[in-house]
Amino acid sequence: MDEVTVDEWLSYAKSWATHAGAMIQEARNLADFSEQYKSEHELVTSTDLAVDDYLCRQIKQTFPDHLILSEESSPDLALVQKSDVPVWVIDPIDGTINFAQGLLYVAVSIAVLYQGERWVGVVHAPFLNQTFSAIKGQGAWLNGEEIHVSKRSDIRNAIVATGFPYDKTALPQLMHSLGSVLASCQDIRRNGSAALDLCAVASGVIDAYYETVKPWDMAAGALIANEAGALVGSYTPQNDSWPSAINGHCLLVAPPDLYHSLLDILQLSKI
Repeated sequence: MDEVTVDEWLSYAKSWATHAGAMIQEARNLADFSEQYKSEHELVTSTDLAVDDYLCRQIKQTFPDHLILSEESSPDLALVQKSDVPVWVIDPIDGTINFAQGLLYVAVSIAVLYQGERWVGVVHAPFLNQTFSAIKGQGAWLNGEEIHVSKRSDIRNAIVATGFPYDKTALPQLMHSLGSVLASCQDIRRNGSAALDLCAVASGVIDAYYETVKPWDMAAGALIANEAGALVGSYTPQNDSWPSAINGHCLLVAPPDLYHSLLDILQLSKI
């Protein structure tokens, strides 16, 4: 991959994510958004749609030959599987419930996937004034400063993040696994944004993270965590049809010294 091209992708992604973050802040400050539900229980706001529209327009105008995989307007994974051109994977607001509730853990997530690999990742948290970024093979950064995963090696002292799905039918297995992890680590955090949980692992604020999430939730954050030194994998076989680079099924992300300990716990906790 040409370095100039990848640098250009990163520059645009940062600029668009920052502008999108300003849109999110303004909507929150003015209480200028409406709420609705898709699939009966999944919250989406008018701000999600407005930011999605902005990002898609910018990408199409700047890179008309590229494709877009978006949670809100273009969620067809077949685009990625058949594509031989770069694909922009975007989540206009990761943490929509947090946004609507007035909480701070909210992010814009933008990644570029090309030939089956993650090349660029940007996660911008407007209410935290944090911009995480990474280019494949070039490390991970927070507001221009290089970041690295935690050096903690004992799972007993680790802080582990996770999350829970809108669909409650999987709760028995999830709660069983949660109990096993909680019994083995220092404590659990449930923050409500997969993108920011992955970035928290990247910066060492959280020691490890596991959850099943959608491709747009993890595409950018997984690259950022990986470039910061984390292992990115799965704690069960990935039987979904999602492309491997953006497969969030049973996602497990942790520093090498913690990864296999947490993997063992999760695998042994299966009902």
